[in-house]
Amino acid sequence: MQSNYSEVQQTLAAEASISGVGIHSGQTVEIRLKPAEPNTGIVFKRVDLPNAPMVKADVDNVVETNRSTTIEANGARVGTIEHLMAALVGNGVDNVVVEINAAEVPILDGSAEPFIETIRKVGVTKQDAPKVYYTLQHNIVFVDENKKVEMVALPYDGYRINTLIDFNSPVLGTQHADLRHLSDFNTDIAPCRTFCFFHELEFLIDNNLIKGGDINNAIVVVDKPVTDTQVQRISKAFQKEDVKVSEGGILNNLELRFPNEPARHKLLDVIGDLALVGMPFKAHIIANRPGHASNVAFAKKIKEHLKKFKNKAAIPPYDPNKPPVYDIHAIEKKLPHRYPFLLIDKIIHLDEKVVVAVKNVTYNEPFFQGHFPGNCVMPGVLQVEALAQTGGILTIPDDPDHTYDTYFLKIDNCKFKNKVVPGDTLILKMELMNPVRRGICEMRGTIYVGEKLVAEADMVAQIVKKPKERV
Repeated sequence: MQSNYSEVQQTLAAEASISGVGIHSGQTVEIRLKPAEPNTGIVFKRVDLPNAPMVKADVDNVVETNRSTTIEANGARVGTIEHLMAALVGNGVDNVVVEINAAEVPILDGSAEPFIETIRKVGVTKQDAPKVYYTLQHNIVFVDENKKVEMVALPYDGYRINTLIDFNSPVLGTQHADLRHLSDFNTDIAPCRTFCFFHELEFLIDNNLIKGGDINNAIVVVDKPVTDTQVQRISKAFQKEDVKVSEGGILNNLELRFPNEPARHKLLDVIGDLALVGMPFKAHIIANRPGHASNVAFAKKIKEHLKKFKNKAAIPPYDPNKPPVYDIHAIEKKLPHRYPFLLIDKIIHLDEKVVVAVKNVTYNEPFFQGHFPGNCVMPGVLQVEALAQTGGILTIPDDPDHTYDTYFLKIDNCKFKNKVVPGDTLILKMELMNPVRRGICEMRGTIYVGEKLVAEADMVAQIVKKPKERV
C-alpha cells in the first residue's frame, strides 16, 4: 500500500487508461493517465480540442461547483474531477498528465475505487525530487451561515479528516466519517459512492441533466413518500425492472458498502477538492456539512495561508550554537578564494544535493568603502558570487592532487528582493538541480535574511581541474 508521506515526489510507473460515461453529457469518455516530470502536479489535457490545451488541477481554475467540481483554463474545461483527484492523492501520486477526450471525467460506479484499480495495475514510482509538506501556522476556519457549513483545518503532523453530514433526513440521520491515516483511503473511503435524494433524481431527469446517469452509480435516498407511479417512472428512465423502496428508505438499486457510506463519500469529496490547493500539506480537517462549493472556498483559504508561509518553510534553520560543518579554515582548503573575496564564513549544512552557508555582513566589508558611501548596500553581484562560492563547497571534489577553479557560464532568473546592509546575517542555500557532468554544474540559489528572501538565481558554472602546485 502506498503511503502519502513519501519524502520524494511520485508519479505512475507506467501509462494507464480507463473509460466510462460522463454523467452529465452521456458521452463515452476515455482517460489516459501518463507519468509526468517532478513538479508537474496534476494536469488535465483535452486531447479532443485543437492544440490539446492543458488545465492545471488548481483551486484558482475552478469555475463551477454545482453537484461536482469543474476547472477551466486555456479555453478548455474539465468537470467531475473530484473522485479521480481523491484517488491520486490517496495513493501519493504527485505528478501526472490526465489525457481526456471530453469535458468531464467518467462517473463509473460513483466512487473512486475504479480509479484506484487503474492506478494499482501500473503502480506508483518514486522520483528524484524532494516532496515538501507545508504545515499550518494556526487554525484556518471557513463558515457559511446560510448553508450551515463549518470547516476548520488544525495544525497536525499528518493528514486526518472528520466529516459530519446532516440533511435533516429521517433516512440518513446524522452521520460521521473519520479517516485517521491517508494510507487507509483505498479500503475505507475509495469504495464509497455518491448519493442523491429521490426528489433530486426526478428534477435531474426532468431537466435532462444526467444523460449519462445510471441507477448503479449512485445511492438513491427516499426520505419523502413516493408513489408507485414515481418509482415506475424512475425504473423506465434507467431501463431497470423491479425497482422499489427498501425498508431502510434506500432504493433497492444498491446495497450499502458501509452503514455510513454517504458520510464517507462526502469525506472522499473533501480529499479530492482539497487536493486543488496544489501544495502537499499536513492538517487535521474537520468538516461539518461539506459540499463542493464550501470545499473549494475552504481550499482557497488554505492555499492563501500556505503561500504566505511558503518562503518560511523553505528557509534553512540556523542555530549559531551548533558547530559548523566547515569553519572558515576548512572552507579555505576547499575554495580557491581568499580575503577580501572570500564571501562565506561557515557551512552549516551539507548533503549530496544541498549546501547551506552563512555570511555575516559587517560595516568593515572592503566593498562598502566604494559602493554607495553613506548608504551601505551589499552589491547584488557579490551576493551572487557568495552563492557561487557556497555551491563550490558542494561541487568541487575533494582531491589532494589538484586544485579547481570555477567559472560562470550562465545566470538565469536572478532577482533581488530586499537590500542587504551591515548587520545582516545571510543564509545562503544552493541546491544541485542535475548531476554534475563533465564539470558542468547547474544549481538553484536562494539567500535569506531572517524570514525575508533577499535574492535568488539559477546558475550554471564549469569546474576546471588543474594540478596542485608543489611547495
